[in-house]
Amino acid sequence: MSDFISTDEPMLDQAGAALTAVQGLIHQALTHLKTSATVAGRTDPARLDELQLVSYEIAVCWAECTAARFSLNHAARVSASATGVTLTADLAGLFTAEAIINTANRLRARPGDFGLDDTAISACLAPHEPVTSAQLSAANLDRIGQALLECGGDLGPDLLSEHHTMMRDTFHRFADDVVMPLAEEIHRQDLDIPDDILEPLKEMGMFGLSIPESYGGLQENDEEDTLGMIVVTEELSRGSLGAAGSLITRPEILARALLKGGTEAQKRHWLPQLAVGEPLCAVAVTEPNYGSDVAGVKLKATRVDGGWQLDGAKTWCTFGGKAGLLLVLARTDPDPALGHKGLTMFLVEKPSHSGHAFDVQQATGGKLGGRAIATLGYRGMHSFELFFDEFFVPDSHVLGEQGGEGKGFYYAMAGFAGGRIQTAARAVGVMRAAFERSLSYACERQVFGQVIGKYPLTRSKLARMAAQILACRQITYDVADMMDQGAGDMEASAAKLFAGRAAEWLTREALQIHGGMGYAEETPVSRYFVDARVLSIFEGAEETLALKVITRALLETID
Repeated sequence: MSDFISTDEPMLDQAGAALTAVQGLIHQALTHLKTSATVAGRTDPARLDELQLVSYEIAVCWAECTAARFSLNHAARVSASATGVTLTADLAGLFTAEAIINTANRLRARPGDFGLDDTAISACLAPHEPVTSAQLSAANLDRIGQALLECGGDLGPDLLSEHHTMMRDTFHRFADDVVMPLAEEIHRQDLDIPDDILEPLKEMGMFGLSIPESYGGLQENDEEDTLGMIVVTEELSRGSLGAAGSLITRPEILARALLKGGTEAQKRHWLPQLAVGEPLCAVAVTEPNYGSDVAGVKLKATRVDGGWQLDGAKTWCTFGGKAGLLLVLARTDPDPALGHKGLTMFLVEKPSHSGHAFDVQQATGGKLGGRAIATLGYRGMHSFELFFDEFFVPDSHVLGEQGGEGKGFYYAMAGFAGGRIQTAARAVGVMRAAFERSLSYACERQVFGQVIGKYPLTRSKLARMAAQILACRQITYDVADMMDQGAGDMEASAAKLFAGRAAEWLTREALQIHGGMGYAEETPVSRYFVDARVLSIFEGAEETLALKVITRALLETID
């Protein structure tokens, strides 16, 4: 977690001190949890699983407070670099106060389970009550909401470099001019992403953002640009999560896996093609009974003359129909004792298909069938169930060839390294779209003789929405920078966990501001609402992320 940046802004310093106090309570709760889960001198996974509710609540508290810390630090940097800019600080202070109160309420709900008592919690927070009360007062929320209406929802400087600002502006215009006019029809008719979106993105080089220049991409050799991908993902998700926001993710996963484990010949063959979006690609890891538990994958790969036969099923293979290349994780060694060490990655070629179903028949008799899963939202890319029946894959298409056998799990983890922070960016894009629509509607819709933006409750909603966006945006941006320096994995998990939850709440508020029209499919906020629901599920369900990743990693920091 980043340290607090001191500033000349008294409110930010006071909010930072209050946040430090509540983070101390989280540390005490973690210490108690570790003691409770310790057996024979070490943390026992079985015992920890008996304490899932406590573990989950601690992870959620930690993620929200981590977002608050990044928000405050950003506001401090803005305060130091600009004059007369106060809205960023106001939003950071508001968000931090809410994070403190939310954490305190979770701890107070069952203090004994956290090794705390209400007296200790109150004593810790009492000195900071004036700043939290001031930030959460109705008058302060109303003031911030009015300021947002007057400035058109501008959250203040994002402090991006000139290079990243240019990327953001380019894809912002593309989202406005190309994606948004098509988004509603794609969603309501459950259509494929049209070439009107795909072809310009190929020409803009979007599919090559995660591929080094030496292999035909746009990424400077040996210098990852996670923040660039985050900015692009956010803007495309603002246009439409299902029709554009996730297009960059699959080529990034496949490129990372190839760069980690592919032979030089495989890199030279596939990366230049992926960089221009020919073929489009998809990832097939999840199975009907194995999602976040990747080590349990059962799809069987059997060695045959010249290659392997794949038999079994995959599910939630997003973009599996349009894709001409699938990254497939399969079990090459049936010995259950090997677990994840018996898994291998395969590069599976197939024809690209439009629509909701496809069937591929090989000359050798092998078959691959796909059926799109009907979903509540996130339409356009379509998520497929895949069925492999003696489907042949040559040895040359084993990732890493002979040296890659049994290493598929590690290549999968390398491929998914950026997935969590990209999901946080997708959440920010959806939230921004919902906020922009709500701000506009608040200035147009009249109820009881005046526009709803004149009412304090509407302004308070807008203030809280903006504070959530600022915090989620800033943790996403700053963690992307950290990841390019080889750090930030824990913070990326926090960003994904919190932003996914925040997007659900914020899009619900956006729909509510629109009233009855918000419930109508003809209004985009209804799409934002159903799209946001997937963000807490894919790239690691929030429960798995909280219990298996965040809490366990946090416990390792406790002496």
